[in-house]
Amino acid sequence: MVDQIDGNSLATSNSAEMAAIFAALSNPARIDILRHIACHNDCGCKDITEVLPLAQSTVSQHIKVLVEAGILRSETIHPRSRYVINEDVLKDLANVTNIFLGSCCKETWC
Repeated sequence: MVDQIDGNSLATSNSAEMAAIFAALSNPARIDILRHIACHNDCGCKDITEVLPLAQSTVSQHIKVLVEAGILRSETIHPRSRYVINEDVLKDLANVTNIFLGSCCKETWC
């Protein structure tokens, strides 16, 4: 899991932690799930399966990966779980990615 889950910033993370978040984002279905949740503030697994052509078990597995990476948070509203985007992790990732990419390029190249 990433440092953000423990309350620390990705800015102090190592490469493995950054790679874990990028790996979670590397599946097109997960991007679609994130987009759907972003448009609706929170969603349950059933909400997602109603709009995406994915089986419930597939959506559940993708959600599990996103939660483990810290990108989604789970909120239990009995009897179901609802998922919300962890905006702090994504904002931190955007900042760290910008810094990282900037450090890889000479200014004349970017």
